[in-house]
Amino acid sequence: MKVLIKNARIVNENQIIESDLLIENDIISKISVNISEAEAERVIDAEGKYLLPGIIDDQVHFREPGLTHKGNIESESRAAVAGGITSFIDQPNTVPNAVTQELLEDKYKIAAEKAYANYGFMMGGTNDNLEELLKTNPRNVPGIKLFLGSSTGNMLVDNPETLENIFSNTQMLIAVHCEDEATIKANTQKYVDEYGDDIPMKFHHLIRSEEACYKSSSKAIELAKKTGARLHIFHLSTAKETELFRNDIPLKDKKITAEVCVHHLTFTNDDYETKGSLIKWNPAVKTQKDKDGLWEALLDDRIDVIATDHAPHTFEEKQNVYTKCPSGGPLVQHSLVVMLENYHNGKISLEKIVEKMCHNPAILFKVEKRGYVKEGYKADLVLVDLNENWTVAKDNLLYQCGWSPFEGANFHSKVTHTFVNGQLAFENGKVTEGKFGERLLFEA
Repeated sequence: MKVLIKNARIVNENQIIESDLLIENDIISKISVNISEAEAERVIDAEGKYLLPGIIDDQVHFREPGLTHKGNIESESRAAVAGGITSFIDQPNTVPNAVTQELLEDKYKIAAEKAYANYGFMMGGTNDNLEELLKTNPRNVPGIKLFLGSSTGNMLVDNPETLENIFSNTQMLIAVHCEDEATIKANTQKYVDEYGDDIPMKFHHLIRSEEACYKSSSKAIELAKKTGARLHIFHLSTAKETELFRNDIPLKDKKITAEVCVHHLTFTNDDYETKGSLIKWNPAVKTQKDKDGLWEALLDDRIDVIATDHAPHTFEEKQNVYTKCPSGGPLVQHSLVVMLENYHNGKISLEKIVEKMCHNPAILFKVEKRGYVKEGYKADLVLVDLNENWTVAKDNLLYQCGWSPFEGANFHSKVTHTFVNGQLAFENGKVTEGKFGERLLFEA
């Protein structure tokens, strides 16, 4: 199938150009002004719209296998393509945890049948699976994931000797969740002593505190420097942590990189009063000062990637008292439009959004032939209308869990079309009932 996109404003590699683009099968075959309509079987007039590379979300939890009452690869990847995400990297804290090569491949088999978007799955590290980690193939697995603070699941890696062995022996990218467990336990006990299990949500950022985050992140970075490991720190949540990262070398040369998530750029601890458990994440949403510091580091390139940490739980689960309420929330359908709202508000340029959500994940994970609008690259593309108002409501949510922290929010931009491997996966509010996702490949 040949599809011609006419009159698009293409945002790519720090520039915006008006051009046509021809898709042949799964590849961008031509980018040029005035491509003849005779060359295509279908023509889409993109007059006034912006064409971006498909978003690569480097951190999601799609909950399959084992936790599919919350979400699954099919339901959450449908929501992802509706939000302009064409590739996702899923985390290993499913049930069972993806901590052996066999269990990891089981997830790939599920995705091969169910994924609407392209997929990669992280191999999970534990205190005793170094031998399995070293079998991981860097050609078709994005990296190793370590939980240095406990979160959903039971994958805490807290043995210093084990950590040093993993950092010293693997050549793959190591992605980490950084929160200091001892600090969190002590803080939790303090509030349990005062409130019992029903701790007010407003204290979440003081329990999973700046100290807990910084202590863990700084230790991980120290270990990476000592061993030469390739380290990527997920979901920074504090201004203090941003001081640990560099912006004086190109991303391709960085050995230590950082990600920030949409919710940490959007909410603050003041929002616990109205949003409550719906914005309970690990690491916690923190103060306005932290939010401002994260934005500053994102824009000056100390932070390299914007992602979601999409982690659905049922609405019923989120109504539990603090100590029994899981952390996490659904975001893939709305991450791009949230960032486009920040463009409308003058906080970030379109070019920077594309850099942080498309180009940089591709560079950082060495994703093959994706993340750019280039001839010869896979036709993973998203077309957005920057002048279409709409409101997030229950009836337009695609998450299986059926709720969003953005319900009631009004956005001024809308995803109108999403292409996955040249196939029109989403068009004008409807997901195509064909699963076009492929296994992501990574350059050596």
